[in-house]
Amino acid sequence: MFATATRNFVQEVDRGGLLIPVSSLNDTIALLTVVVKRKRFWLWQKAKYIPTDFTLNDILTGDAPIKPGVTETDFIKYDGTFGDNIQATVDANFNSANVSLEGKDSSKLQSSFGSLKKEELEVQKLLLDCKERILDMSHGLIQQTKEKRRRVFGIVKERILTTQPCSVIEEVQQGVQFAGGLSLCGPRCTKVSLKENGSLSKDSNITMEIPVLTPIAYSLIELEVKQDGRYELCLMSYTSGFLEVDGLACEGLASVGAAASGNLHLRQELEQLRDHFQLLSSLPATTRSSLLQQITQVMVDRLALASLQSVLERMCVDETPVVEDDTTTDSPNQSVRAILDLLEQSGQVDSRRALSAFHLITSAMDEMTNDCLSLLGMFCSLTVLPALELLVQCVSGKGELPLSSAGLAALTEDVYEKTERLFASSNVSLMRDGSTVKTTISSRVCPALVLCIAVRGLASLAH
Repeated sequence: MFATATRNFVQEVDRGGLLIPVSSLNDTIALLTVVVKRKRFWLWQKAKYIPTDFTLNDILTGDAPIKPGVTETDFIKYDGTFGDNIQATVDANFNSANVSLEGKDSSKLQSSFGSLKKEELEVQKLLLDCKERILDMSHGLIQQTKEKRRRVFGIVKERILTTQPCSVIEEVQQGVQFAGGLSLCGPRCTKVSLKENGSLSKDSNITMEIPVLTPIAYSLIELEVKQDGRYELCLMSYTSGFLEVDGLACEGLASVGAAASGNLHLRQELEQLRDHFQLLSSLPATTRSSLLQQITQVMVDRLALASLQSVLERMCVDETPVVEDDTTTDSPNQSVRAILDLLEQSGQVDSRRALSAFHLITSAMDEMTNDCLSLLGMFCSLTVLPALELLVQCVSGKGELPLSSAGLAALTEDVYEKTERLFASSNVSLMRDGSTVKTTISSRVCPALVLCIAVRGLASLAH
């Protein structure tokens, strides 16, 4: 809830900039705090930032601490309200039964951070203080970080703080109505019946009080660390730090899409991922259907999506996943467990490859803005997803597609309008020109790539 609020804040005030949202109230975010930047599994993923309990002074040799100057300025007054309304209807026909399910979800997150201030290091003074200083390469933090690949050190140079008590309020309403009759008989004639006309509902209202001087966002200066402990500050935003190990520089996350050439780059990236989409398409039909249902439910819950993404990422790099044993019906962990069970029991397909392929989809979703993810969640149906896949092929191809194409029949006027908003939120413009729809990547290609991966992955489950 707090992480979602700070993420929304950064997206609104500094989208594509240098601010990093604080993800936990337990994180120590002071000026000069050492933060480990970790490159993610897929090249186009944003880096993950892990604040530590140490400051730059803690890992320097010598007894004299550096004391750079600090400036304080008023930032902005911020109050934001974000909400989603989702409605879906499913009709199923069996030999002896007809079942109709209708679900409605609505959520609202109100972040009242009030007046905010900015604290920032005086970089010129910091440069002078750091001159001739050496890092203690025997420090435990440095030694443990060197053992991991794709890690870079950064120090907090700026942070955004609350100046008054404030709150984050989340309101959730969930409801399911069902009608019809369904009877199932197993080998021992155990009978389960779903009677006509019923409903389930759940409401929740959570308020989180945020104290004064709580950091909600920060920015970093990355470090170029030599093997002998000498280091330099990366003063330009387009330069990345590194941690030299055995004479080799383990570099940080490269800027993805900055020098990309539009749909050509998009086509090349999607071609490299083709095997993942084909593997998902080759899963048993029942498994694909269940996975599509489960991921559709997870998409509307950032907490569940983050939990699933974290578990899959650890499994894909040979680390042991940790999924808490929680049997409550509204727990994100239950959805995570259900998806993992489906992937690990994926029949003739190697389960590890299936995990990696599904991780590709969740990684793309985790990179999306809330607006983009909400819109995509409306289109997770067997009729609309193939139409979106055609548009993705258009974006990565010639950029034009006849509206008369059979697969676009599902794009009614209302659906097409939402589709325009979905693609626009990922830097892709859709424009109808007579009997043709044209697509153009308007700026950075990375958001477009993320959308294309998510759509291709979901459409593979819907084939």
